[in-house]
Amino acid sequence: MFIENLHSPMFLGYFYFIAVAKGAPTMKYDLISVRSTRTPYKVTRPADAYEALKRYATSKVEKFFALSLDGQHAILHINLVSVGTTNRCMAVPRDIFHAAIKDQATALLVAHCHPSGNNSPSVEDRAVSDRLREVGDIIGIPVLDSLVFSRTGYFSFVEGGLLAPTIPD
Repeated sequence: MFIENLHSPMFLGYFYFIAVAKGAPTMKYDLISVRSTRTPYKVTRPADAYEALKRYATSKVEKFFALSLDGQHAILHINLVSVGTTNRCMAVPRDIFHAAIKDQATALLVAHCHPSGNNSPSVEDRAVSDRLREVGDIIGIPVLDSLVFSRTGYFSFVEGGLLAPTIPD
């Protein structure tokens, strides 16, 4: 059984690990890891978010993250929302926004890694990002950007023109 040691520049939020051994009952672990720094880590551009996440870029499976941000766009928590397979990861708005609401975030940035090293967003990536933007607009936690990242770099939906930049209130 393998449990990844997760860290972040400011905080790492909550995540669940479920392990099933052959012939054994399902075990559920509720792991909480919070790490802090003296100065907040601000996200002013997509490259800042990539810096906060690039330690996960060499993952062998897709992982979906939600970065909860405060009013100044400092990272409150980096939440690992979902762990997928080598080419798929399920991202459900309910889980993503649950973490943001619990963190009392005023904005959200979502990201997932592509183990293949190809940072081009798929059709599904685009659909999920659009849906998350809609949900964020409805509940008042705007999704500022969506990133696809890997060991070779990142793709920002805002920089790539796939999401319009959000205008602060």
